[in-house]
Amino acid sequence: MSTTRSPETSGIIDYSRKWLVMAAVVAGILLATIDSSIVNIAFPTLVQDLGTTFNVIQWVSLAYLLTNATFTLGVGRLGDVVGKKKLYVLGFAIFTVASVLCGISPTVGWLIGFRVMQALGAVLIMALGSAILVEAFPPHERGKALGYVGSAVSVGIITGPALGGLIISGFGWRPIFLVNLPIGIIGTWLAIRNVPDTSPVPGQRFDVPGTILLSLALLSLSGAVTLGQDLGFTSAPIVAAFAAFVVLVAAFIRVELRSPSPMIQLRLFSNPMLSVSVLSGFLAFVCLSVTFLLMPFYLEDIVGLQVGFVGLLLGVQPLVMGLVSPVSGSLSDRIGIRRLTLIGLAIVLVALLVFRSFDADTTPAQFLLFAIPLGLGLGIFQSPNNSAIMGSVPPSYMGLGGGIMTLTRLLGITTGVAVLGSLWAANVATQLGGSLPPGGATDAPAWAQVEALHTTMTVAAAIIGLTLLIGVWGLRQEGRLRSTAG
Repeated sequence: MSTTRSPETSGIIDYSRKWLVMAAVVAGILLATIDSSIVNIAFPTLVQDLGTTFNVIQWVSLAYLLTNATFTLGVGRLGDVVGKKKLYVLGFAIFTVASVLCGISPTVGWLIGFRVMQALGAVLIMALGSAILVEAFPPHERGKALGYVGSAVSVGIITGPALGGLIISGFGWRPIFLVNLPIGIIGTWLAIRNVPDTSPVPGQRFDVPGTILLSLALLSLSGAVTLGQDLGFTSAPIVAAFAAFVVLVAAFIRVELRSPSPMIQLRLFSNPMLSVSVLSGFLAFVCLSVTFLLMPFYLEDIVGLQVGFVGLLLGVQPLVMGLVSPVSGSLSDRIGIRRLTLIGLAIVLVALLVFRSFDADTTPAQFLLFAIPLGLGLGIFQSPNNSAIMGSVPPSYMGLGGGIMTLTRLLGITTGVAVLGSLWAANVATQLGGSLPPGGATDAPAWAQVEALHTTMTVAAAIIGLTLLIGVWGLRQEGRLRSTAG
């Protein structure tokens, strides 16, 4: 039996069941990621069957996203204080029940409400899953374990749209939620049977005021970023939401500095390993959002490919990412983290610059010259970067570390969709002399959309270039800290 002693709890950790814990965590990740990616493909069917509009039906996704962003850090910290297993199992139960309720929703209002409930279950699963997994594997295998998490996320992203299309075409939209029932039951059983019931570090208290302030701040930020595209980032409600975010963060910092048991130990971010990794992960996912938002329009409307084939092409990037993540994670356990992240970011930068040569006549084979390096670079980057985040927090804050890792991805993609999407639309308008067609940017001539895409990809490349510089700075700072400690 492989065991070790936890330095903080003085308890013995049994590593012999690590792969069974992996199965329970991967089941949760697949459940949450497949569901989040399967719903978007059902939008046209939902609009028709529920007798509503796209502006209303988009809240089926927005409500889910905002709930995740609001509660992820609080749930991660709560797991550190009261124990992770009970909350993780509860997450499976809530998600499974909410999925059934979504599948039998009589109106769009009920569906949106049950999606909020479903998101609460997903928060418990996603925020705590990585922390449970890191605790189940020895420290020298942390990168490998998180690499498999990256693979599971990629599989979920790939599987969702394809599975959703098959289910909806044959059976309608309701089974896309009901299919979660058997998966949820199996996942709950795996979690109950295999996830260790590790006792939390004694003496911790849950910081209620800090959690409320930070949750409201994250709700204000994610709401402003999400809705700013439609309302305009200079509109009064959006400006007010950004202002509320600033005020709430200031109040949160003030409370945390005075709290004997803070939700977040702010001094943790003085460690360049953590601060650089969080910022790098956020910026990388900002740029990754381009593939979610703009590539379907480019391939279908401009290049003229069929939607089914577009789905296959868009699946290449997460497929490569999923294949590379475990290898990169294992490699980071042996040779270190920061240099691998820099190599990955450099490959992403090349991929974004390659796109500048594409136009309306791009062939599928040429598109793969963008998709494959993008997946390769992100796969090399993500697992070591996640390992750096989880390795930079003490055991008593491991759940919070998992929440930070999850929130970095959520806010990065949300911000990227809003900012880069708005940048693209504004550049389309600029190409056309300052105004968009009545149908919006996607109705503009192909040449205008392509020129705007080139500009957007250039900005994304510049962001990755900045991230590389931040990573180089972090590498030097970490070297100085090691020299000082030595």
